[in-house]
Amino acid sequence: MAGAIVALVLGPKKLPELAGSLGESKKEFRKSMKEADEVTEALNSDEDES
Repeated sequence: MAGAIVALVLGPKKLPELAGSLGESKKEFRKSMKEADEVTEALNSDEDES
């Protein structure tokens, strides 16, 4: 139902653009989370060596 509302508000021509933007945002979020995990892991291993 939410998809139908979005389609009515934005129109069918904007939906592919919106979907692409959401995909890019999701990809960037995952990349940032992975980098944060790597930094956290590196900091934790540095603490273990001290």
